[in-house]
Amino acid sequence: MAASARALAAGDPIRALNGISLRDDPPALALRGIAMAQLGEYPRACELLRQAARGFGPHEALARARCVVAEAEVALAMREIGGSQRELAAAAAALEAHGDLQNVLQARLIAARRLLLLGLLDEAEGALSRFDEGPTALAHPAASGASRPRELPPSLAAIAALVAAELSLRRLRIGAAREALARARQAADRARIPAILAEVSEACATLEHPAARRIIGQHEQALRLDEVVDILESDALVVDGCRRRVGAGPTWLPLARRPVLFALARSLAEAWPGDVERQRLIASAFRIRRPDETHRARLRVEIGRLRSLVEPLARIEATGPGFALVPHDGRSVALLAPPVDGDRGSLLALLADGAAWSSASLALAMDASQRTVQRELTELEAAGQVRAIGRGRTRRWLAAPLAGFATILLLPVVLPPR
Repeated sequence: MAASARALAAGDPIRALNGISLRDDPPALALRGIAMAQLGEYPRACELLRQAARGFGPHEALARARCVVAEAEVALAMREIGGSQRELAAAAAALEAHGDLQNVLQARLIAARRLLLLGLLDEAEGALSRFDEGPTALAHPAASGASRPRELPPSLAAIAALVAAELSLRRLRIGAAREALARARQAADRARIPAILAEVSEACATLEHPAARRIIGQHEQALRLDEVVDILESDALVVDGCRRRVGAGPTWLPLARRPVLFALARSLAEAWPGDVERQRLIASAFRIRRPDETHRARLRVEIGRLRSLVEPLARIEATGPGFALVPHDGRSVALLAPPVDGDRGSLLALLADGAAWSSASLALAMDASQRTVQRELTELEAAGQVRAIGRGRTRRWLAAPLAGFATILLLPVVLPPR
């Protein structure tokens, strides 16, 4: 058992299974479940971990709590991000009561990673704030009641730093992300687990790949994340097509829930410093090829709404053929576009992690109805961009990684309430 546990800690599930594959006592079942998870056999891993948790007696609360945490990690790998997290929270409390701080932090990391998948960045940051020293150490209660930092195991430190790096990237804090990735690299080198080393390398590559495009007339310029941040922090009026917002400096106006207004803003920004014909605005905003007077009247209404919304940042002036965007204080206009065209960038970005997602989990992560997500998945499948495995409730969706660029800016973020 001890040798199998050491093999699992070193990332060698085959060697671990050689010692416990014929045993069916609860500790062996738990180790077998973890080994199957490392091999990618997630449904079987969940089954074994549940059997192990049921097999432990009433006086083995610590072992049962560890099984719950392991099963939660497998569920996260399966992208089963719905449902209540009370059982995981209760397991973390039991582990903390027994002094198993390493597994407590493992449970908190699972919770933080789930929150990141759901786009709940504030909640994820709150979960990570419980780590000490950024996070490379954990607080260990001393006999006197005070706490002193104790270094995390290398594998857990690497995962913690990776989660911190992803949060910083989602927040566009590039400096903090680089520091977290450096910590992750150091910890992964100490852990020497191939899967963690590969994950760190992939995360580091995110900073070097194009993350957005800047549209300048008929030309495009690929931008890395740090270059995107430079534009967002400049004095320019930015129409951000990645996160569907308009802003300059500290003032940002979210338009993700107002697609017509954003389409108008994008068309005006694309033509700046010139104007846009009314018929072209109608085609881009309403997707109408042959407009009539009702569409022109609707355009006037929507332009009025957009004009009122962006009034602190710019004017929208009527011209002979159409309308023009005129920023205040002589600012320039910068138009950022996603690295891939189309309206399904967020869906493809979620699927690009290589995991098999259910439509329910995708809908939860995108804050959309499951029927809408299913319809988009069907269209993407017809276009050959995704594929389905399984049937009915076991159906999962896969997509090839979006090679050559970063998907950070495409990942959904929960919007503030209206």
